[in-house]
Formats: sequence, structure tokens, C-alpha cells
Amino acid sequence: MAAKRKFLVIAVVWAAAAAGLAGCSTGDELKAQSGTEKIEAEDAAATKASDNPFGGLSADQIAAKTVAATKSARSMRIAGKVTGDGELLTVDFAVDSKGSCTGKIGMKGGNAELRQVGKVMYIKGDEKFWTASVGAQADGITELLKGRWMKVPQGASTNVAGVCDLKAMIADLGKDTAELRGMTKGPDAVVGGKPVATLVKKKPGGETLTMYVAKEGAPYLLKVVRTGGAEPGALTFSDYNKPVKAVAPPPDQVVDVDNLGSAAAGALSASTAAGFRSGTAAGA
Repeated sequence: MAAKRKFLVIAVVWAAAAAGLAGCSTGDELKAQSGTEKIEAEDAAATKASDNPFGGLSADQIAAKTVAATKSARSMRIAGKVTGDGELLTVDFAVDSKGSCTGKIGMKGGNAELRQVGKVMYIKGDEKFWTASVGAQADGITELLKGRWMKVPQGASTNVAGVCDLKAMIADLGKDTAELRGMTKGPDAVVGGKPVATLVKKKPGGETLTMYVAKEGAPYLLKVVRTGGAEPGALTFSDYNKPVKAVAPPPDQVVDVDNLGSAAAGALSASTAAGFRSGTAAGA
């Protein structure tokens, strides 16, 4: 169970985001949509002409435009609460298509900051976070990392890279053909002060998935809510195409596990690598 918990949070977030988009589009509809600039120009013009830019479109057609727009985004911010492995997880981070990532995550009362610069990830967590993440191996590790950033071991870097790889995450959107049908239009709403259209899908087991799609500008996904199932949660998506400024911590504040060579470092390296592998596999 502890191994499953380690760093599952971001894998769960990506899974939730991907499920929201994959659940409402068809491959054929997506082929006709590409390019952020083209979509933004077309939808800006449509919005000026009408308060209902999606008039005449089916739920699946609206969803196709949403998937295309979101897939073309160069960056975004994701925030909210999701459930994974029976645990409530909180997130608030920004990620771009170049692999830069910065933000905060929380689990079991613990909190951590994370940054990814290029292919190197840094994590700075409090005691509760490391205890929840590493489990029985937390003794000694929490003291070692108190007030400092952990640099992810080189051996785990290829697995970790996918966590903040926006391109890899959105590449699979719309490919799950089992999730491509069944959306219906819901009532219009407002998210973050912006008017949105809603798309709703009822799933087996009493789960309901609701997507909120921007009606102004490009039809980006602005919110996903899952209720009634085993993994409820809500995520908001914002700051599309805004720069993500991820800066490496000062060297004297970084614990490079690869270079410590101690028993504690070895345990941390092994458990962290395993945790990231477990988490990324869960989100695949």
C-alpha cells in the first residue's frame, strides 16, 4: 500500500484530466482541428458574433473542439482536489510543453513544493508529506530533508520526466474509444468569471463526469468534476499558454541523493524511484 501511495498524486491528476477529455471526443472529429492560433481566431470571431458560439453543435462536436484546443496548449495550470487509492489529494501546479513544472501538492495532511527544470525534478516536503510518501522508511529521511529540496535520483529521472511532460499527457487524449460517446449538454455556467458550456456523462456505478468548456476565445477545458464514483474530485484548468517559470533551488539547499552514498540515501533513492515508477504506471 505504501508503494502505491508514493507520488501517486500527479499520476492521479493526469489520469483525471485525461479521463475527462478522453470521455467525450472522436478521433475523426479531432483530425479537422489543430493549432492554437487557428482555434483562438475562429472562436474569438464566433464569440463576437453570438453569445452562443456552440449553437447547432452536438455535445460530441463541442467536446471535439475542446480536446483539439487543449491538446494544442503550450502550458496550463491545474488546481483542485482528487481522490486516488482512497486518499484525498490536493494540487496546484503549472506545467508546459518543454517539461517545466512548478507548484504544490498535498496528501495525508502533508504538503510539498515541486519544481522541474528541464529533466531534473526537485521536491521540498514537510514531515507529514514524507511520512505519507515513503512510509516506514521515513525515519531519518525527514530529518535529512528538513528545509531542503530533494533532487530526484538520476536512475528515476526517466520515469519522473513523464510526470511533468505535458506533451506526453495530452498525446493520448481522445484515444480511448470506449469513452468516446454518451455526452449530453448541461446548463451554461460560470467558472473563474468566464462563461462556460457544460458537458455531462453518466457512467456505470453512479459516477457522473461534468466538463466545463470556455465559451469565449479558444474552447479550452476549464474544469472537470467527478461525483458519485469511487474517485470523486474537481480540477480547474487555467493560465493557458502562459510562461511557466521553474527555477532550480540554490545548490546549498539541495540534497542530491545520488551523491550521498549513505544507507539512508540508498533507501530513499530506491523507494523514491519505485514510487515514481508505480505512480507513472498508474497514470499510463
